Amino acid sequence: MLRDDALRRQIDERLRAFDVHAAAAGAPRRAAVAVAVCDEGFGAAVGGLPRHGGWSHQAALILTRRAARLRSHAGQWALPGGSIDAGETPEQAALRELAEEVDLHLDAGSVLGRLDDFVTRSGFAITPVVVWAGAARDMHANAGEVASIHRIAVAEFLRADAPLLDAMAGSVHPVLRMPVGNTWIAAPTAAILYQFRELCIEGRPTRVAHFEQPAFAWK
Repeated sequence: MLRDDALRRQIDERLRAFDVHAAAAGAPRRAAVAVAVCDEGFGAAVGGLPRHGGWSHQAALILTRRAARLRSHAGQWALPGGSIDAGETPEQAALRELAEEVDLHLDAGSVLGRLDDFVTRSGFAITPVVVWAGAARDMHANAGEVASIHRIAVAEFLRADAPLLDAMAGSVHPVLRMPVGNTWIAAPTAAILYQFRELCIEGRPTRVAHFEQPAFAWK
């Protein structure tokens, strides 16, 4: 896999050439998440991820486990993000949420582009914003929202067994999951990760908005 500047250029070029599919105007609830690419990973593992010591210069994505006290989606894997405030763009919301949730402060120059909007069963239209986070060594979890912060190597999302597709009764489309370590991440987060993998790393423009989410993610 490409490293650092070459990887950033590749992601930037592929996002610029991508015809983003946006949710229909007037969606009742809008949200943004940050697909934050850092150029350094760290070894300590939580939640079934592989264990290895020290810093690695292998590109990684920043994910969190949501705090157990949250009213919705407690304990689930997530990309930093949340509702878009009045007057905000998705890019501004994604950067604000990065700062609020994991204490990672990036400016507008870190934004590389967007992936397709994903409309969830819980009623949100999510805009994924891809950002370049650099080393991002000094993150701290907001205890009210985040149980733990994880740097997951991009290579982990390139596994031969990804994605996992499960039939859902009553739907023509399968549920999509992405395996990590000996556990897995569910859609909608998994669908966004899969599109990032396919487009930004593998160079295959791939749509994911049709994939289902497991029933526990509908609320």
